[in-house]
Amino acid sequence: MFLLAVLALPFAGSCTAALLRVNARNAEAWLAGGVALAAFSLVGMAYPSVTNGGVVCWRTEWIAELGLEFALRLDGFAWAFAMLITGIGFLVVLYTRYYMSPSDPVPRFFSLLLAFMGAMLGIVLSGNLLQLVFFWELTSLFSFLLISYWHHNSAARDGARMALVVTSSGGLCLFAGVLLIGHIVGSYDLDKVLTSGEAIRSHPLYVPALVLILLGALTKSAQFPFHFWLPHAMAAPTPVSAYLHSATMVKAGVFLLVRLWPALGGSNEWLWLVGSAGLITFLVGAFLAVFQQDLKGLLAYSTISHLGLITLLTGLDTPFGQIAAVFHIMNHATFKASLFMAAGIIDHETGTRDIRRLSGLYAFMPITATLAMVAAGSMAGVPLLNGFLSKEMFFAETIEVHDNSLVDRALPYIVTAASTFTVAYSLRFIRDVFFGPAPVGLPRTPHEPPLLMRLPAELLVLACVVVGIAPALTVAPVLDTAAGAVLGSNMPEYSLKIWHGFTPELLMSVLAMVGGVGVYVMLSSYLLANEGPPLLGRFSGKQIFDWMMVTLSWCLARWLESKLGTRRLQPQLRVLAATAFLAALLPLYSRGLPLADPLRPTFDLAFALLWTVGAACAVGAAIEAKFHRVVALILLGSAGLVTCVTFVWLSAPDVALTQIVVETVTTVLLLLGLRWLPKRIAPAGAEAPAGRIRWHRMRDFAIALSVGVGLATLAFAAMQHPDTNSISRYFVENAYTKGGGTNVVNVILVDFRGFDTMGEITVLAVVALTVYALLRRFRPAPESIPVPEQQHAQDSHDEAHPDRQKGDTAKDTTETASLMMRLMFPVIGVVAVFLLLRGHDLPGGGFVAGLAMATAFILQYMARGTTWVEARLHVMPVRWMGIGLLLAGCTGAAACVLGYPFLTSYFAYAELPLVGRVPTASAFLFDVGVFSLVIGATVLMLIAIAHQSLRRYAVPPQSGRGLASEPSREELV
Repeated sequence: MFLLAVLALPFAGSCTAALLRVNARNAEAWLAGGVALAAFSLVGMAYPSVTNGGVVCWRTEWIAELGLEFALRLDGFAWAFAMLITGIGFLVVLYTRYYMSPSDPVPRFFSLLLAFMGAMLGIVLSGNLLQLVFFWELTSLFSFLLISYWHHNSAARDGARMALVVTSSGGLCLFAGVLLIGHIVGSYDLDKVLTSGEAIRSHPLYVPALVLILLGALTKSAQFPFHFWLPHAMAAPTPVSAYLHSATMVKAGVFLLVRLWPALGGSNEWLWLVGSAGLITFLVGAFLAVFQQDLKGLLAYSTISHLGLITLLTGLDTPFGQIAAVFHIMNHATFKASLFMAAGIIDHETGTRDIRRLSGLYAFMPITATLAMVAAGSMAGVPLLNGFLSKEMFFAETIEVHDNSLVDRALPYIVTAASTFTVAYSLRFIRDVFFGPAPVGLPRTPHEPPLLMRLPAELLVLACVVVGIAPALTVAPVLDTAAGAVLGSNMPEYSLKIWHGFTPELLMSVLAMVGGVGVYVMLSSYLLANEGPPLLGRFSGKQIFDWMMVTLSWCLARWLESKLGTRRLQPQLRVLAATAFLAALLPLYSRGLPLADPLRPTFDLAFALLWTVGAACAVGAAIEAKFHRVVALILLGSAGLVTCVTFVWLSAPDVALTQIVVETVTTVLLLLGLRWLPKRIAPAGAEAPAGRIRWHRMRDFAIALSVGVGLATLAFAAMQHPDTNSISRYFVENAYTKGGGTNVVNVILVDFRGFDTMGEITVLAVVALTVYALLRRFRPAPESIPVPEQQHAQDSHDEAHPDRQKGDTAKDTTETASLMMRLMFPVIGVVAVFLLLRGHDLPGGGFVAGLAMATAFILQYMARGTTWVEARLHVMPVRWMGIGLLLAGCTGAAACVLGYPFLTSYFAYAELPLVGRVPTASAFLFDVGVFSLVIGATVLMLIAIAHQSLRRYAVPPQSGRGLASEPSREELV
């Protein structure tokens, strides 16, 4: 439960932050900071439990039949990452309070930041690989929203879109790789996967699984050739860059590599794929960083380079390499987050991040300059700073022999050359920004920021210095705990001493320092006059990405639209039905359609007459659809009523109830929609020959007949098949003993298959919101629904002769019908509640009851009008939907809290006064949620369609507000 509290705390804070008023900047900062600090404290208190290889776990079954569970797992490695996520998250919240403008929508920012924190904690705490993938994609979603926070900026929108496409595509590959790993191991449990390294590496699917998982990790950590998205994400606010792009999100990829190294490492494929990606990224990122003119651009490419360094260490496939990778992850998070904060302070106080316009800032902001210089020195690997220690470990690892190939022997020289660029861009950050002549023409006069805005960077820089001077007393125990959780018994001996003597790695550091100074001196004049690196300036990952997006989303989409698209619904349905029919033939062709016994059909005259009527209505609907849509709809409804009677005939009262209410509701909604459907379009133009039209009709008839006969045959075969191995027998035998209900259908929906029902009602809510969102701005063309001229003439004649009996009779009939519909509201309401209460033991349930109650509202809309209903009944469909989803979700979550699988039902008998012993089941609460959501979704779609229909006829205002007016947000919510 402790781990669940740590994971849930940021999400709860995110929901709370979203509800605060827009200009509550202080309240938002206090809330977000309190949440981050509380999570940091909880994780910190768990340190004694994860030392010496300890692991803290919390598990609950999710879908037990599929072997899925919700598992949280905290070992030393996850603990170190969780401390970075929550600790730096707290400092970023403090920094954000002074960075963001009061005019910005700060509640949305803090809400998204806390949600992202929760998603990152979900990654590092996941004890199940499928669960990890879920949180992995969640970080992509929240990072998209954070990068595009200033959505009025086109660069922010483009950068967010690029980050989302690249990282979410990698996430899909990761998902596929995880499925392969689960297939190999037989489980998605992280503990089992980590101990199955030999089985995974020896399996034929090892290479495909490895490639797919690496695609997920390399895209998230911006490794070559997917590195191009990270610099464009710098359009985000600086707190986002300091948190996501230095300490958390981009670290998720290298976290996954280190986490899965015991299972996937130890092969030549790992060495060459991971090592090559890391080496190229380290070199390319360092080289491109030197030529950036934007401070955040320089830091972005330096982040890419250092992530490549960590990836290379992991790819070298040795235990010492994993220790060095973990150590540099910690060090990079501290000095890079402080550098981003310093860049944000410079931008905030001067109004620009252009290095060519910045110089001599040390005289104006000496404290900020000192902090930035120390952090940049750590990034360059200057002695007595934490970056120097992990860089020395990196150099020491590259000297070792791994596979004795040409690249392996040349590796020390390559990384030394790449490190010269690291020193060069670090020196440029210091020299060009803080020294030289005083800046001229800046948007704002530079000065020191507020103390609390500078405090987070000060604390991070202090960590760089303290760790660099006394590593054995500060970071050594944490590093032992984190690396030991990954390596276990393979933990090698290593030392964090500042001085190891005159070693080859020390020589490499000196050469990198001297070479970096030389590179900077040689390029200083070029950097002031040119944009981008020589030779490589014409090659841009963004251009390739844009070309691919245009090719796929525009050219290919337009080509497919030209070949498959149509303005008419009928061709699309034709393709869909034909494809489904052909797909159904494939298993029948390979396996046949076995029946239990030879067919011995029995003839029932009454049933045959019933189906004859239904078939005649269906054929009539198809014929009348060409001439009279209303008549076709009536005949279609009649065929539906015949289907209802069929269900009753075959002893399926639950299905019959559902069918009858669905027919009622959909008929009304379709009637409203028919009023503004566009005119029909001839299949081949008005001049199409009669023979061609006849061929089209025969073709459509053949498709409809084939699909109908095929589905009927399949249903008949299923009913004739012996049920010895059928799942239905299990449901019948266990509905009462395990679900507490005698209505097997309802028990299946709310208990045995409750997870499916939860997904279905969620889809229903999304559909209702989509219908309303599409129709609320839609304006049907006036000529699309001509009112019959005969009706206009009759209305004019009645107005001219008000004493005519026909008009009086029609008026009396309308008033009588209206009165009857009004009186039906309480009756239908009682019936709906009755169906809800009896659903667990007798035909009924939440879905049928919800549709019945929605029918009552529909009758009131028809009898009293839109204005009267919305002014007096206060339907508020969105609130009904929200309550329904919340109630259904809480019912399932309550089972998890008590240690049972999601949506596990509790059943018992309760003694009530004067009533006696009555059965009670927690599934009833889930059914109430379904009931509430169905009412809200149906009424919301009714409101959307009804307002469009009324707007078409420009109904005059009644009771202060016209029927054609759009419902307000308050009325919907």
